[in-house]
Amino acid sequence: MRPQEVQGLRSGCCPEPQPTTDGAATRHLIRSKHYKNVADGDGNHISAGEDREVPWVAITPVVHAIRVLERMVPDGELLLSARHHAFASQGGHHGALKGGSLNDRIERFVVWVNREATSLGLSRQTVPEDPHGAIGMSRFRRTLAWHIARRPGGLVALAIQYGHMRTVLDARTSSGYGSRSRNGIHSVLDVETALAAADTAARLSDRMASGEKISGPAARRAVAAAATTPRFEGRIVPAKFARKAAAFLARDGVVLYDNPDAHLICAFKHDNALCEPEPGATAPRQYACQPGCGNTVRTDTHARQLRTRADEIDQLAANSPGPLGKRLRANADRLRATADAHDTTAQPAKALT
Repeated sequence: MRPQEVQGLRSGCCPEPQPTTDGAATRHLIRSKHYKNVADGDGNHISAGEDREVPWVAITPVVHAIRVLERMVPDGELLLSARHHAFASQGGHHGALKGGSLNDRIERFVVWVNREATSLGLSRQTVPEDPHGAIGMSRFRRTLAWHIARRPGGLVALAIQYGHMRTVLDARTSSGYGSRSRNGIHSVLDVETALAAADTAARLSDRMASGEKISGPAARRAVAAAATTPRFEGRIVPAKFARKAAAFLARDGVVLYDNPDAHLICAFKHDNALCEPEPGATAPRQYACQPGCGNTVRTDTHARQLRTRADEIDQLAANSPGPLGKRLRANADRLRATADAHDTTAQPAKALT
């Protein structure tokens, strides 16, 4: 959430999910207003905001935090109401706590955590000093979970959760971020994508150095990419890195994308892709990966993963009804056949250079 969206949350914004008739699992959803780029028909900004069309999905710690705040304010009141949280003077407060007050409380919370951790002998659980200064509310939104971005379709999940319309991984045809353009969430996602691709190239290089063989129609391109892609060593990512990330991703044919669900690496070349990427896209639709694609690369590790997954599917098939079990066993056989094809065609990296 943006800081203003957090400040606009009210008691009751996250009701307990209602059970479904079929017993399916449900999630806590937070419903509130958003304020950025909200305008009337004449283009005038609406300061009261409007209801956010897509709710936020809340994990358990967030739900617990909301429940605590709901015990501190009346029903329907702002969760961070200044009237109930500004203790210095109870009179004359309206609306939510201001950003400066919330930033100050975050810093005080860090001090409290460190004091408690030290007194309990838990030095490894202290909050280290941040080299970039105070931890303000505006910084939380840009602290993306790297493991989400690295899953197939992960950038889509981030786009949805962050309220943006970049559901095509690389299309910049949607309206902006503030205009939702490159300078907003797109550049952040470019950085995450570029770092993930660099990690993929580094892992491939390490596997080949350890003696693993490689197969697939894009094997030769992948070997070259792994040899030339810079290894990310955990340095601080400056603001200008976003431009470098976009340029890095635009190198058609030599950027490597890991796809753990398909047990392969995609050496993405737009004209070869069977996942039907948008015109001008520089990343594959990893959630739409197709067999037989000319961008496919596999290592011995992928072949082992394919066989492990086939064994898991066979166990599931043994406890499934007849027709479903038959389809599952056929799927397992296809995975083993793919692994066998790798073993037959795989070559060492030296043979491909």
